Amino acid sequence: MRPQSAAVLAGLTALTVLSAGPSARAEDRPKQSFDFYVLSLSWSPSWCATHPQGQKTMQCDPSKDFGFIVHGLWPQNESGYPEFCATRESDRVPDNLGRRYLDIIPSMGLIGHEWRKHGTCSGLKQADYLQTIRNAYGKITIPPALTHLDQGKSANPGDIEKAFLAANPGMSPKGIAVSCSSKMLQEIRICMTKDLQFRDCQEVDADACPLKSVNIPPVR
Repeated sequence: MRPQSAAVLAGLTALTVLSAGPSARAEDRPKQSFDFYVLSLSWSPSWCATHPQGQKTMQCDPSKDFGFIVHGLWPQNESGYPEFCATRESDRVPDNLGRRYLDIIPSMGLIGHEWRKHGTCSGLKQADYLQTIRNAYGKITIPPALTHLDQGKSANPGDIEKAFLAANPGMSPKGIAVSCSSKMLQEIRICMTKDLQFRDCQEVDADACPLKSVNIPPVR
């Protein structure tokens, strides 16, 4: 998935992730050829609030209290990005591998989709790609105000960005983008080097939410 995603996350085939954003180049690069990663963290309550079909899925289960979850870790170029790259790895992510990551990506359907569209372009094997996702997620500190949000609120996207910058020393304002959809907080996109250090990314940063205020649905 990419910038301007209209929906995020999902349960198996019922939860389909839709997206759009900076167009991939007509000739996708070889799978090892990319400049950096984009770690996309999705605000799960926003997706659940706008997709009634997701209410019976693990992602929207109120007992799970999902706030930010991993939408994906995307190989990205300075302009555009590769997708659906050739690989000798299977298209299908085995259950015994994928289920190890349901705590941060609560949908086997999404895990499989992200592997096929983006993971195949990382040059990594399935297990290594998924472990890299966990490692990238582990580098991020979620701002306290967004860790346990039991009441809805509205906020300026710029203030949300500042909260992430304050919680993550070394992160640059030019290396993060807050995205929105249906006037709700949708995702936080953070640019990282191949060894998972924070870095700037002009194209991703420029695609941030243009609204002055977004709604943030509560976790419960």
